[in-house]
Amino acid sequence: MKRAFFAILTFFLSLLGFTGPAVSEEVYVPVLAPITGFLALEGGAQRNGAVLAAEHASTRHGIKFVADVQDTTTAPDVAVSAFRRALKGNKPTAILGPILGSQMLALLPLADREELPILTISGTAKLTEMGSANVFRFFPGDSVVKAAHALYAIDQVGMKRPAILFQTTAYGQSGRTVLKENLKNLGVAPVYEEGLSPAAKDLSAALMKAAAAGADGFLLHLHAGPTALAIRQAKELGLDLPIVAGSAMHQPTTAALLEPSMLKGVCAESGSAPAAETKGAAKVFADAYRARFDTEPDAFALAEYDAVGMFAEGVAAGAKSPESMRSWLSKNSYNGAAMNYSSDGKGDMAHSAIIVCYDGASRDAKVVRRYKDGAWVD
Repeated sequence: MKRAFFAILTFFLSLLGFTGPAVSEEVYVPVLAPITGFLALEGGAQRNGAVLAAEHASTRHGIKFVADVQDTTTAPDVAVSAFRRALKGNKPTAILGPILGSQMLALLPLADREELPILTISGTAKLTEMGSANVFRFFPGDSVVKAAHALYAIDQVGMKRPAILFQTTAYGQSGRTVLKENLKNLGVAPVYEEGLSPAAKDLSAALMKAAAAGADGFLLHLHAGPTALAIRQAKELGLDLPIVAGSAMHQPTTAALLEPSMLKGVCAESGSAPAAETKGAAKVFADAYRARFDTEPDAFALAEYDAVGMFAEGVAAGAKSPESMRSWLSKNSYNGAAMNYSSDGKGDMAHSAIIVCYDGASRDAKVVRRYKDGAWVD
C-alpha cells in the first residue's frame, strides 16, 4: 500500500511540475477537526485532506509542513481549548478551523483577537458576514450551494411543494434560511419544515407530517448520519418522493450506510465530488487519497486539501507571519484540485458547486450538473 501511495504521489507531483527540492525548514500547521461525535465522518475527511496536503506540499516546496490534528469533538468549548493549545509556543502563521459551524462561530472572535488567519471548510453563511478579515472559507458557502440546491430541485426535478428537513445546529439553521430565500426567488414556498436534532434516532414522524402536508419532494440539509437515516426511513415508509439533499449525502461514507436501491431518486449538492470524477486534478487527488487512506475521498477532504495547499503556496511565496499570510490569501488566487480559489473580499474563496445523483443500482454518485455565478455551466 505504501509503495502504491508513493507511486501515485510521484505521478501527481510530476503532473504539476514538482521537482522535489530538499527539505530546508519546518512549518507547523494546526488542524482542528471533529474527529469524534456526530460529525466524525466529515471531521475524519477534513483530517485526511489536511494530512495528505501537508505531505504533498512538503515534497513540492521543500518545506516540511507538519499537520498537527486535534480532535474538537462537537462542542464549542472543546474547539476553544484546542485553539488555545495551538497558540502555545511559537504562534502559527494560520490555523485550520473545524468544519462544524457552531465551533467556527466560537473561534472566529478569538482569531480576530489574535489577528490570526483561520481557514475553514464550514458552510455556515454567517462566518463571512461578520466583517472578519481573518476568515477564509474553502468550501462554497450556503449562498452558493443552497442556490444550486434549490434551483436543481425546482428547475430539474420539478418540485412545486417541497418539504425542508434541517439540522438544529448552526449549519442546519443557516442552510435552511438561505435555501428558503432561494426557493422564494424561484416562486416556491415549502409546505412543511422541521428542525431535527443530530441525536434523533427516529425521523419517521417528521417524514410522515411532510407527506401529509402534500409535499412532492424532500429537501434535506442534515449532517451525514441523519441524512442517511432520513433517506432510509423515507424508503421504509414507502414515501416514493424525490430527495435533493445537502452536501453530506455526496460522501461515499454516507452512501455506504444505505442499500443501493434506497438511493434511487436521491441527488445532492456539493462543492465537489472527487470520488465521482473520471479525469483531471480531482481524479488524481482521489487516486492519491485512496492509496494513502484506503477509503474513498469526498468534497470535505478535497476542500481541506486545497486549503492547506493554498496556505503552503503562500508560505513558499514568503508569507510566513499571520499578517503576511492574511494579505496573501486576500490578494492571490489558487488553482486547486477542486476549483480556482480567490477571495470575494469577505473571505469566501470557493464560488462553484455541483449536483450529484444516484441511479439505485450502486452507491456510486454521478455528477449531473455544474453551477457557478447563478447558473448551470455545463
